[in-house]
Amino acid sequence: MLHKTRGIVLRAVKYGDTSVIASVFTELFGIQSYLVNGVRSAKPKAAKGNLLQPGNILEMVVYHHEQKNLQRISEFKLGYIYTALHFNVVKNTVALYMIELLQRCLKQPEQHLELYYLAEHTLQLLDQSEPPVAANLPLYFTLKLAAMLGFRLNGRYSEYTPYLDLQEGTFTDLPPHHNNHLDDVNSQLTDTLFQCSQLTALAQISMSKDRRRKLLYAYLDFLKLHLPDFTELHSPSILHEILS
Repeated sequence: MLHKTRGIVLRAVKYGDTSVIASVFTELFGIQSYLVNGVRSAKPKAAKGNLLQPGNILEMVVYHHEQKNLQRISEFKLGYIYTALHFNVVKNTVALYMIELLQRCLKQPEQHLELYYLAEHTLQLLDQSEPPVAANLPLYFTLKLAAMLGFRLNGRYSEYTPYLDLQEGTFTDLPPHHNNHLDDVNSQLTDTLFQCSQLTALAQISMSKDRRRKLLYAYLDFLKLHLPDFTELHSPSILHEILS
């Protein structure tokens, strides 16, 4: 059966002489693998293969069979045209971090509407935003992604609960008896980031590049604590180098 859905390209690998297998985070079906034929030949229509760059947002018509691991795309086109993301090194590096994080976290082909809309909206905002927003976007996106996967932070930072326990995901009055927690300053920053209702407000959250780096690794450790098969990402080291 044919379905119309939007999707974010996560990865595309060559298959045979003219085809590609694309991993796509779709609006309707979650993460899916699609065989796309005839997009790597010398023919003019093969230029469509350029649309399968990681991070691209597509409008697709797809065949979907619940019992199959490899689906097929009937038609696809860009659902959003980036003006800067693929050409600006900072924005592109942030986008690739987001894409790698989604790949590490999305294992089962099930619908994640709220997370899909967050990812699409965040990529579009990144494309349109100023650099200070881009710098804090990986932190914000990691926290929100964790929450949408079921690992939401409990409570709020206050003078009475100034420590964030990463094992429990809870703000506490005393530091826990383990190392997986954040101190007063980083706990407050985390609460501020998580409570942002407008992504443009991220530009107003000021911190040093070293603190930003340490917070991102702490958030990734938080995901490791709650996702047993979560593996190391390659992009954070590149991200921190570019943002510095």
